[in-house]
Amino acid sequence: MAVSSPALFGALSDIVGSSQILTDRAALAGAALDGIEPRWIVRPRGLEDVSRVLALAAAEGLVVAPRGAGSRAGFGNPPRRLDLVLDLSRLDAVIEYVPEDMVATVQAGITLGALAERLGEKGQMLALDPHGGRARTVGGVLATNSSGPLRFRYGTGRDLLLGVRFVQADGTVTWGGSKVVKSVSGYDVPKLMVGALGTLGVIVEATLRLHPAPAASGSSLVRVESPSAVQDVLAAVLDSPLEPDRIALFNSAAARRLPGSASGPALLVSFGSVEEAVKSQAESLARLAAGHGGRAQPAPGSVWDRLEEHEAGPEPIRLILGCEIRRLGHWLGELERLAAAVGAPVSVVGEAGNGVLRASLAAGGDGRALVRELILPLRSGLESEGGSLVVETMPARLKAECDAWGAIAPGALAIMRRIKQEFDPRGVLNPGRFVGGL
Repeated sequence: MAVSSPALFGALSDIVGSSQILTDRAALAGAALDGIEPRWIVRPRGLEDVSRVLALAAAEGLVVAPRGAGSRAGFGNPPRRLDLVLDLSRLDAVIEYVPEDMVATVQAGITLGALAERLGEKGQMLALDPHGGRARTVGGVLATNSSGPLRFRYGTGRDLLLGVRFVQADGTVTWGGSKVVKSVSGYDVPKLMVGALGTLGVIVEATLRLHPAPAASGSSLVRVESPSAVQDVLAAVLDSPLEPDRIALFNSAAARRLPGSASGPALLVSFGSVEEAVKSQAESLARLAAGHGGRAQPAPGSVWDRLEEHEAGPEPIRLILGCEIRRLGHWLGELERLAAAVGAPVSVVGEAGNGVLRASLAAGGDGRALVRELILPLRSGLESEGGSLVVETMPARLKAECDAWGAIAPGALAIMRRIKQEFDPRGVLNPGRFVGGL
């Protein structure tokens, strides 16, 4: 028989302390997922607390949503139910750091900014630069499989995650992976956790592969006249001996916020190496751009920290389009054409070296026309080429009109269902938010 809310509050207080359970309306409203408010926000202080909270939740039939910084709380489909938000921000320690091995084990609630400061003391870095930047937590970045332009050179979180400690839905603490780069065993469980949106377990610790921070870095902004010209310059860069570590694409609307007053789309390219190589590559890029009708100019490195400043309005719809790199110009053009047809200004910042376009549009009115006449046709076209369109953020009123994830092959979905059933048979963790309603 389930216990009452006061009794549950008392049981949670015994685990984390009553001061670490938030129940005021403002806090609960701020932690709502697609308009569904939790009954409690619980702030554990360590691994044991997380384990005990989840064991209690499983025993009492509570639904739990793990939370890091909360910057991507709207990602995914609406939850079927929500009782408790598990706020992991207090789990923010560096547990072990071995600079000689370029490996660090950290708690999930540490922010990328705090970790960068610690690693920078030894001239090292975690090569992840997701949108949302330094305020995001390691656990949140891994759970959402977020990456950024640095993926072009260093890969995604899956590539940088060596091992993970997580708590299963019944409170069982589990470790998977390795703590050394050279090991190749035990990687399957960490890879499952990345991108699972906290539906298989709550990440509490991660062992990460690090890289040396470059001795010098420099960025160049390449202005061009059209999406097709962007594609030409991008193809030339990728086919050249140049070795950029990041390449970002901006449509005309997003490019207006970049340094300089020129109109039209743009590419932002950065190089990281020794100072002489950085300077030489920037000069080569300028010559290459000029040969394709573009103009390159130096850009401050701080531009990379402000990629989300292109957001369209206070309640934007954020889309992530994945396609072949050679088709980026085409899909950018299609996106802008469809947006113009429905009267929705669109701002686009793409990870040009990764085949990713990130679009931000204002919903406007009830937003249904935008779903019918832009999102669904784009998704259909992309999927026909093996690409994808994921809705990263959308007003709750529109999520009934459009699945966040798009089509999943039946065989792959069946495997995912079996994994979910094995890890979380009672549906404790984020039920309904992942692909196929998992």
